[in-house]
This record gives sequence, structure tokens and C-alpha cells, in this order.
Amino acid sequence: MGVVDADDGWRLPDWLWGRIEPLLPLPPSHPLGCHRPRVPDRDAMNAILLVLRTGMQWNALAATGICSSSAAHRRFQEWVAAGVFHEIWRQGLVEYDTVVGIDWAWLAADGAMGKAPLGGSKTGPNPTDRAKKGAKRSVLCDANGVPLGLAHDGANRHDSKLLAQTLDSIPVPRPKPTRRRPQRLCLDRGYDYRSVRDLVSCRDYEPHIRTRGEEMSLKLRVPGWKARRWVIEACHSWLNRNRALLIRWSKKDDNHLALLQLASGLIAFKKARHAELAHT
Repeated sequence: MGVVDADDGWRLPDWLWGRIEPLLPLPPSHPLGCHRPRVPDRDAMNAILLVLRTGMQWNALAATGICSSSAAHRRFQEWVAAGVFHEIWRQGLVEYDTVVGIDWAWLAADGAMGKAPLGGSKTGPNPTDRAKKGAKRSVLCDANGVPLGLAHDGANRHDSKLLAQTLDSIPVPRPKPTRRRPQRLCLDRGYDYRSVRDLVSCRDYEPHIRTRGEEMSLKLRVPGWKARRWVIEACHSWLNRNRALLIRWSKKDDNHLALLQLASGLIAFKKARHAELAHT
């Protein structure tokens, strides 16, 4: 494959491939030393990224000419088992923190529901879609909308029940909050329970629970007041640009989580890249 400098949405540009390639495990050796040539890792990752972006079926990859659907899916399963996509997410956050700095002062969390036509583990009846099969993801983001925590379950799972798992999934070290540098967590009224406030406080976050209407009212009445929770809506919007996340087609919950981690890692890497280019 030739040089790819531009980001066309599904092929990894050279700068991004340079970050991801060192995270991939060495290929397994064949016991007899005789087998078909292994599909290049970059081609396999491009095929996985195309599935993530378009939501296309794995079997449709054969028509793209990137690689066979069986080779791409087999490599995907290898990398899921090896924790590659979790590491991509973690390394993306490390680079983002180095270049931009994770803004721990104002965090936000919320859930989002989507369709899951094929069902599978961690899916359930969607209460907003006539009880059809659906999935829910719970996301924690920093003040700039970069995903820091992830959890998922069936669409019938209440947002508040996924909050602990979401907060505990942060893959990078979290600095200890202090009086001078508190860490505030913005949530909507769906989290307004004593158990949630206790959970948040026990993890040394300051809960800020308001409705969207209250945020708008404060913005109009208080000079200089800034709404904080909206960044989680932007974060979900960025994730939904990947149609394999907008509609869950993965039957295995580990596969769906891996795609969430990959998308989150790419957001972090690209935010860091844009900041670097802005300073050059």
C-alpha cells in the first residue's frame, strides 16, 4: 500500500498507523512453516476500520479488494483476545494527555441507546422502540468530549446502573483530586438518586446534576456561566459517526466493546494530532 497522508475516514493515514502498528502482537508461527501468506496487518486494520465506519457486513469486505472477509474477521478476533483495541484506546489517551492534557476538572457522563437487530449478549428490549432488541452504551468524557470511560449493556438497563462500571473503566491513571483542583462530574436528572450521589462522592468526584432546561436558565441569568454537560452529547455524536456503533451488529459483547474502544482511541489520537498541527 502506498503512502496515505490524508484521513479519508476508513484508511489509516501514515501518522496514525505509526502509532498503532507497535501495539499489534507478533503473528503466530505456523507449526509446519507452510501456509498462505498472511494478510498485512495494515490491510486487516483498514478492513476493520471500514466495518466500524460503515456498519457493513464482514462478508461484504470481499468486494472491496482490501482483504478477504475471513482474514479480516479472524484478525479482528485475534486482536480482541489480545486486548489490542483496549490498548489503542489507552495509548490514544496517553498521547492526548501529553499533547493537550486531559481536563479532569469538568467530566460528564451519560448513556445512549441504539438498535441491535441481531441481538446477542448484553442486548435487551428497548423501551423507546416498542421493546425491539437494543443496546446501551455508557460513556464518561473529559471537558473536551474525549471518551475516558466505557460500559455497555442491554437497552433496558438504566443509565445509573452502568455508572460505576463506566467510572471504573478509565484506562489511564487518574490524578488525585484536591480542594484546589476538584473533579466535578456532570450528569442529567436521570442520575438524580441518593445512591448515585453516594457512588460519585465515594470516588472523590463532585456530582453536578442538572436538567438541560436548568443549564439554559443559568446561562441566561448568570453572567459568564458556562454549561458543562453538553460535551457528552458531542462525544456520543462522534461515536455515532461509526455506523457499527449507531446500530450494533455484533452478536458478541466483547466484539462490540472492542469497536467502542477502537472508536474512542481514534478520537483521542485525532484530537492530539489536530492540536499538534495547530501549533506548527
